[in-house]
Amino acid sequence: QLQAFGGGLVQAGGSLSLHCTAAGRTFSAYTIGWFSQAPGKEREFVAAIRRDRNTVYADSVKGRFTITRDNAKNTVYLQMNSLKSEDTAVYSCAACRSCIYSSLPNFRQYDYWGEGTLVTVSS
Repeated sequence: QLQAFGGGLVQAGGSLSLHCTAAGRTFSAYTIGWFSQAPGKEREFVAAIRRDRNTVYADSVKGRFTITRDNAKNTVYLQMNSLKSEDTAVYSCAACRSCIYSSLPNFRQYDYWGEGTLVTVSS
């Protein structure tokens, strides 16, 4: 039900905009999170946006990435600026209906996952 789009190859310092679309009329009731996974590494939290549009970011992306949502389009966006080579990873979005807000970075909270999109940042 979730699908991530927008990945690609970009030079360090550049920008990409990812988006996550979802099917279903209750999209607005879900918290949506973005996670990344680089080759050989564990999944990492990137950002999340709650139903009330409050946002949470990993320290590594604060000030560079922005997460927003458009419930009318069932879409969440992740604007990534000032990209670094260490941002290279597969980015996936996930949905959580009954999240514990203090634990949004915990991927185990999320109920639904979409296929990821690859972001490659060349140095």
